[in-house]
Amino acid sequence: MAIAQQLTSKQIPDKIPATMNAAVYRGKNDVRLETVPVPQIGAGEILVKVHTCGICGTDLKKIATGSHSAPRIFGHETAGTVAAIGVGVTQFAADDRVMVFHHIPCGRCYYCQHKTFAQCENYKKVGCTAGFEPSGGGFAEYVRVMDWIVEHGTVRIPDGVSFEQAAFVEPVNTCMKGIERLALEPEETVLVIGQGPIGIILSVLAKRAGTRVITSDLHEQRLTISKGFGLENAVNSSSADVVREARSQSEGRGVDAAILAVGSNSLIRSAMDAVRPGGRVLLFAQTQHGEAEFDPAAVCVDEKTLIGSYSASVDLQEDSVRFVMGQEMALEKLISHRFPLSQAVEALELAAHPQPDSMKIVIQPGVERQK
Repeated sequence: MAIAQQLTSKQIPDKIPATMNAAVYRGKNDVRLETVPVPQIGAGEILVKVHTCGICGTDLKKIATGSHSAPRIFGHETAGTVAAIGVGVTQFAADDRVMVFHHIPCGRCYYCQHKTFAQCENYKKVGCTAGFEPSGGGFAEYVRVMDWIVEHGTVRIPDGVSFEQAAFVEPVNTCMKGIERLALEPEETVLVIGQGPIGIILSVLAKRAGTRVITSDLHEQRLTISKGFGLENAVNSSSADVVREARSQSEGRGVDAAILAVGSNSLIRSAMDAVRPGGRVLLFAQTQHGEAEFDPAAVCVDEKTLIGSYSASVDLQEDSVRFVMGQEMALEKLISHRFPLSQAVEALELAAHPQPDSMKIVIQPGVERQK
């Protein structure tokens, strides 16, 4: 069924092409720029022309491990312009600027009632696609947004807020969820290991909660960027012992909490060693199954707590939107590289093998279209 058959005559877009470019995942470490059909939309759905889509570490891990069936089009940190609306859509119109979440929980099941939204079966259903198995679709020119996401997970971008800024709403939400899980108290001392873009956001949110933040990273360039966000208490882990420094800044006890914002399981032990007895460690970047070594007596005898946090929380949706759209943090400054869709493969390669000067990397199909 063609798009024209699914939309009322007043809603038929004039300039939507039949095909588009997309970065298509074809298997382990295999992403190709291909021409695919523009997704068709149905009642209650919208079609979004993608301006900016951030590259997320979870998508990179799926590509690197081949953990998901192919073909798919990934990309879920999406902001763009409504290109068409399906029958029954009244809250959005063509040319509205929006960002979209790709997961929304049912709100009724056992897991939703217990506030573990990422475990909800409805949440696990991806509600945005550029074709094939729904997987976000932001690494393409157009994305189909399904009805429950239109209703509960699509956010209008205010005037004066850029697409780049708005594309951070979903990752900020995940960070807010992690900070909430950590249950920080004012005047506690927190160590954040890793100062990539997510580590910096987590650090800013921890400081916002009234804590004293210590940041660490192997690369001085990243610590310099971090300091630009008011995170002055930095430790270069290439030349200093982070655990020793954390203890020296906490009267020898260890910090109250540590956040591991890099996906290195070998650092779990360091994070555990850095916190005091009764302290907490948040594993934020450990999204792949596997084994990791840590001292079980640190959990039992020293009463240290390991905490996990994955994906976003619908309960924090409004908070994350206010934080981002209110420009409480200049998130655009975290973007180091902007790639047109035609260079999506190169963008994913750089994101998968970050350099000291590479931070947030975004793909911008909308910018390319305008050239």
